Amino acid sequence: MGVGVTDTLRAVHVRVTGRVQHVGFRWFVARAARDLGISGCVRNAADGSLEVDAFGAAEHVERLLDALRRGPPQAVVQSVEIDERPSPAAAVNPAFEIFP
Repeated sequence: MGVGVTDTLRAVHVRVTGRVQHVGFRWFVARAARDLGISGCVRNAADGSLEVDAFGAAEHVERLLDALRRGPPQAVVQSVEIDERPSPAAAVNPAFEIFP
């Protein structure tokens, strides 16, 4: 599911709040992102939220955002705040990584 030449690219920074730590959310996000061909990373924030940086085809990023709104079965998502990013650092690294 790689990005084609004609695809519109999108980069976002996302903050997910609710019961999103210690429920497998980072692994859920990484799996979804990798399946969609999205690069970036996911990490736990000190305030109990989850942060995601994602870069890829706009359609695939939107599908990832839909997954973030649902979360894995054990999670309770209260809000998903999306910040559009104009120049993605992830364009240099095509991997999707999980950080603590």
